[in-house]
Amino acid sequence: MRIGLYPGTFDPITLGHMDIIRRACSLIDRLVIGVAINRDKGPLFDLDERVRMIDVECSRISEETGTEIVVHPFENLLIHCAQEVGASVIVRGLRAVSDFEYEFQMVGMNRALNDEVETVFLMADANHQAIASRLVKEIARLGGDVSKFVPPSVRSALEQKFAAS
Repeated sequence: MRIGLYPGTFDPITLGHMDIIRRACSLIDRLVIGVAINRDKGPLFDLDERVRMIDVECSRISEETGTEIVVHPFENLLIHCAQEVGASVIVRGLRAVSDFEYEFQMVGMNRALNDEVETVFLMADANHQAIASRLVKEIARLGGDVSKFVPPSVRSALEQKFAAS
């Protein structure tokens, strides 16, 4: 069984993330969505909220593709998370050339720690290349329409979050 790990903070999950997840499902048998617990980033949504949003959206993708999708929070090194979940592949999405330099460094470090885990890059679909969670949050915070960037349930969660503040 080919197990892939798609890591990120997913704060919140976007249509770009979902595009990568859907496409990764054609490459592997089981996809683990690794939700990073990164206290330094100060996420808008807490871990439980992010996991819940991902579960809701990924259950649809799992049904469509027949690929098992599991959500797995982690706070350790990415390569250790990959080992924990039995992943032989780390899936990463690239939006632009600027993403590549950082990702290139990460691959080198991860290969030095464990050369049995491959990293596969999927280019974001042209319709999703500009989507970044950071920008989506900023648009939502300022009252803009984020419906082109996130699923309806996530849009509602963003609206509720910013209405409460």
